[in-house]
Amino acid sequence: MRGIVSRLPGAFMDNIGYIAAFLTTFAFLPQAIKTIRTRDTAGVSLLMYACMTVGIVFWLLHGIHLGDYALIGANSVTLFLALPILVIVTSNTLAEKRRLRAAAAAARQLDRSL
Repeated sequence: MRGIVSRLPGAFMDNIGYIAAFLTTFAFLPQAIKTIRTRDTAGVSLLMYACMTVGIVFWLLHGIHLGDYALIGANSVTLFLALPILVIVTSNTLAEKRRLRAAAAAARQLDRSL
């Protein structure tokens, strides 16, 4: 398969890169808008989202190193959308842990008083 792809004209492959960058970045947009608006991250793993955001940063750095505008543009926009969601997921996760600790402390206090 590599032989077929490597024989395609460079401009054609550049266009493929821009189309891929556009589609993968803007496919993320509706979910990002929904999550930012609702702040609902119940089904989102903090570890997964942190890894994904770091991966986006690395792809952006790789694109800068290569001078690849498709990688730079797509990952800049995706990082712009991913960072607020990472903050929301982190905040929600920490708030849930605090809530659970408070509930456990209240339950222990109630057990002691009985």
